Amino acid sequence: MAATNIGMMDGAYFVGRSEILAWINSTLQLNLSKVEEAASGAVQCQLMDAVHPGMVPMHKVNFDAKNEYEMIQNYKVLQDVFNKLKITKHIEVSKLVKGRPLDNLEFMQWMKRYCDSVNGSTLKNYNALERRDSCKGGKEVNKKVSTVLTSSKTSTNARTNSLQPNKKNDTSSANAMQKASKLATTAEVDTYDEQITEMKLFVDSLEKERDYYYAKLRDIEILCQGPDVEHLPIVQTIQGILYSTYNNGSVMEEEAQMMTSQKEQLFLSPILENSAEQVKQESQKRKNISSPESDMLFSSTASQRQRLSDISEFQHCESPLTNF
Repeated sequence: MAATNIGMMDGAYFVGRSEILAWINSTLQLNLSKVEEAASGAVQCQLMDAVHPGMVPMHKVNFDAKNEYEMIQNYKVLQDVFNKLKITKHIEVSKLVKGRPLDNLEFMQWMKRYCDSVNGSTLKNYNALERRDSCKGGKEVNKKVSTVLTSSKTSTNARTNSLQPNKKNDTSSANAMQKASKLATTAEVDTYDEQITEMKLFVDSLEKERDYYYAKLRDIEILCQGPDVEHLPIVQTIQGILYSTYNNGSVMEEEAQMMTSQKEQLFLSPILENSAEQVKQESQKRKNISSPESDMLFSSTASQRQRLSDISEFQHCESPLTNF
C-alpha cells in the first residue's frame, strides 16, 4: 500500500504528540499520558487488529510486558502481521524497546497514517475492551481503565455540584476555592510535564544528529587508515584535524604550513641536487688538471718542443756540412 513507505517529510510526521495520544486512547479505550508508554508493542498489535480484524493473534500479545525480551515477543507478532499483509515498513525494535520518546512518536505517527489510509470506519466499531481480554495482562489494563473512567466521571460530577450556588452553607464556597486551586495546580503540573516531554524529544533529535555525524567521521577515519593512502600528506593533514582537541585551535594553520613547506621541498630538491653535482664535477676537473700524470705529460710536451727548436737553429747555422 502507499502508506507503507511514506517519507519523513510527509504530513503524518508533523502530527503532534497530544493528537496521537488522543487517537490511541479513543480508539483502544486506554488512558495513556505519554507516547513512550506504548513502547511494549502491545498497543501497535491491537491497532493492527482494529484495522485488520482476525489477522492478529491477540492471545500472543502481552500488555504486561516490562522487560525487553517480553517486548520483543510483541514486536515479533507485529512483524508476522506485517509479513502476512506484505507491509515493507521496517520496525526498529532495538530503539523502540528503549522507550525513547522520539522513536516511539515517529512509529505511532506512521501507525496513525497507515490506519487512516486503510479503513478509518472500521476503528469506530471496534470493541477494544473485549479484544483485550484475551491478551496477557489485558484484563488488568481494562480494570485500570474502567477505574480511571469512573473516578473521572465522579470528579466531573463533584465539580458540577460544587459550582451550584448554595446560600445556606458558606463552607461550600471555601471548598470550591480549594478545588479550583487544585485544578490550577494540576494544570501547572501538566504544563511542566509537557515541557519535559518536549525537552526529551529535543535531546533525542540531537543524539540522532550526533550519531549521524559521528558515523561519517568514523568512515573518514577508516578510509585514512588504508595502507595505500595513509602516508600521503593530505591524509596526514585530515588525521591531524580529526584528532585535534579543543585546546589546539590552530591545527588548520599548522597543517597548511606543513603542506606548503613540503611543496617547497619538492620544488627545490632538484635544483639543489643539480648544483651539488656541478660542484663535484668542477672539483674533479681541477683534481685532474693538477694530477702528477698531467704534469708529466706537460713536461714531455715541452721537452719535445725544445728539441725541435734546437734542430731548427742548428739547420740555419753556417756549418761546413751544409755547403755540400
